[in-house]
Amino acid sequence: MKVFLGIVVSLIVSIATAAEAPLNATLELPALLEDQEMRIIEIVMEPGQSSTPHRHNAHVYVYVLEGEIEMQVRGGPLTQLKAGETFYESPEDIHQVGRNLSTTERARFLVHMLKQAGAPPTVPVND
Repeated sequence: MKVFLGIVVSLIVSIATAAEAPLNATLELPALLEDQEMRIIEIVMEPGQSSTPHRHNAHVYVYVLEGEIEMQVRGGPLTQLKAGETFYESPEDIHQVGRNLSTTERARFLVHMLKQAGAPPTVPVND
């Protein structure tokens, strides 16, 4: 499965880098992953923008394309990421911190979610 995900990530990063429009795709997966789907979404965070706590109920892989972001799951370390770096969230994680560290430049990253087919990609968390 690691090899498959690595190939998908490499392919999508190449496509997204060349694309002008934001990427939002759902891929069909092999029979080995029946009832699962991979969502790939391009996120653009404006300078200083941040997200509210949420969860994905999915295996989430973040790949930074541009800028510098900060990510943290509840109970985990606060992690700063720049272009070319990755971040992982498990289905049990609550995404506590997500923010663009720059006050002048946008940040852009790809989110790859391996999740149950048809399940909502993001669920808000009320603390």
